[in-house]
Amino acid sequence: MKKLLMLCIGLASSSYILAQDISDAVRYSMDEIQGTARFRAMSGAFGALGGDMSAVNINPAGSAIFNNSHASASIGFFSKNDDINYFNRFTTSSNSNFDLNQLGATFVFVNRDESSPWKKFTLGVAYDRSADFDDDWVASGVNPNNSIGSYFLLNAQGKRLDEISAFSGETISQAYSEIGSFYGFENQQAFLGYEGFIIDPVNNTDDNTAYISNIDLNGTDFDQEYYYASRGYNGKLAFNLASSYEDKIFLGINLNAHFINYERSTFLSEINSNANSTITSVDFENNLLTTGSGFSFQLGGIAKVTEEFRVGLSYNSPTWFRISEETSQYLATTSTTEGNIVVNPNVINIYPEYKLQTPSKLTGSLAYVFGKQGLLSFDYSIKDYSGAKFRPSSDIYFSALNNNISNTLDTANSYRIGGEYRYKQLSFRGGYRFEESPYKDDTFYGDLTGYSLGLGYNFGNLNLDLAFSQAERDTNYQLYNVGLTDSAEFQSKFTDVILTLGFKI
Repeated sequence: MKKLLMLCIGLASSSYILAQDISDAVRYSMDEIQGTARFRAMSGAFGALGGDMSAVNINPAGSAIFNNSHASASIGFFSKNDDINYFNRFTTSSNSNFDLNQLGATFVFVNRDESSPWKKFTLGVAYDRSADFDDDWVASGVNPNNSIGSYFLLNAQGKRLDEISAFSGETISQAYSEIGSFYGFENQQAFLGYEGFIIDPVNNTDDNTAYISNIDLNGTDFDQEYYYASRGYNGKLAFNLASSYEDKIFLGINLNAHFINYERSTFLSEINSNANSTITSVDFENNLLTTGSGFSFQLGGIAKVTEEFRVGLSYNSPTWFRISEETSQYLATTSTTEGNIVVNPNVINIYPEYKLQTPSKLTGSLAYVFGKQGLLSFDYSIKDYSGAKFRPSSDIYFSALNNNISNTLDTANSYRIGGEYRYKQLSFRGGYRFEESPYKDDTFYGDLTGYSLGLGYNFGNLNLDLAFSQAERDTNYQLYNVGLTDSAEFQSKFTDVILTLGFKI
């Protein structure tokens, strides 16, 4: 009866005890529009220019710059190369994919009433991929003083033994599932450690809350290999309305639908030969599937101060996401006393849907157009990542996580400059961008710097554009959020090649 009462209390209080952390908030808050080739060749500095389908995703007033209805489609080759250091053992990884990353059209309607100051309005729809999650890498090294055993031990400490162990007659699958439903993610991790003989209770009683590790955590030289594989994308579909006033002031609004599809699999293999360890090897696999949808809006304006000089201002609202997650796990250990142990619940945890509000962004832009010869453009954006929030904020876990976000993340500024020179039908383009880290500690997640180059040819009613861009960022990837919190150090290089076909319609 006591156990049944405890389970009922757990069911009422642990609906949102999941495994979200700050990295999830950052991942879904970043909006790296891959865009058209012209947009990418100028490093995305289009806030005061418009006249490009991806520019509409920066400033919705940009579609009102079009004089004719226009459509474009872009395909790209995207590559990521990593140099990885984990306890002075170096590995490299290279990932690439080829995909459709942009598609859109704007329809221009001219006002035939010449007395009206509103000369035209535009309706458009544009899809842009804003994040690419395809990645594979391995971090390998000898950890001098930390083991995966500390992960299971810290998840267990303070929890009753009858909250992390199977009832009489229960299978591994039944116990794992019920513990997750009634008590949450941390208890499931403790259960895996207990069933895998990584941890033992100090006292074998239901009310025991103290545990010891069968991996000598005071030992040395834990040989670890961590495998990471992810797939998916973050996409944005913008429905655009814009208008021009006396062909000098351009105003626009976007209503945006967002899509998340993210899959991740991690696998840790650890071996130790410490004399006081009865567990000598651990294999630990975790799988995550995240799907979600969201909504945001954008407001923007562009003003022609003179025929040559333009200014732009746009506001991106927060994105309000609704996210669902599924997880599965597997553990195998080798014990000097128990032999080979496999703890495979063969259970998919389906968590309650939760909400994530990403931060808003404000962008100011300047551009100077040298007639038909070319242009220069500059964008400055500011985004406060500490404003990201998981909801419901009344939940104890989410409330603590939101406080941690406020203390860990920071306001990030980004600067983009681009230029274009035209010679007859041929255009030469280039750009540079700098984006600050969203973290207060930028040694953990560094700033991004990049440059871009491109060519374009105008055939009249059709244009063909090609862009090459490259960017670099240094980051640290923390293996687990408790216990084994050591990080692999990354030097990452991102390379994109994009081809766009644009045409009048």
